[in-house]
Amino acid sequence: MTPKFTKQFQRDYDRAKHSHLSEKINILIRIVSNNPFQNPPPYEKLRGYGHTYSRRINEQHRLVYVVEGNEIAFVSCWGHYE
Repeated sequence: MTPKFTKQFQRDYDRAKHSHLSEKINILIRIVSNNPFQNPPPYEKLRGYGHTYSRRINEQHRLVYVVEGNEIAFVSCWGHYE
């Protein structure tokens, strides 16, 4: 699948680079890029947002992505569904 990264994701990722979370985010990006519906790690479909899913990075932060056709758009990786 073809990954795309939104501007918001890029800003979030820059924040995460200064924390210990960037390694975990990179692992999740690889997993989602290969198969966005692989379980484990568990994913959650966000209600009311079409084809949008999230995966837990830690208690506070989520990786949010949209799957449409053969493309994956990574939306955010900092905060809780922001």
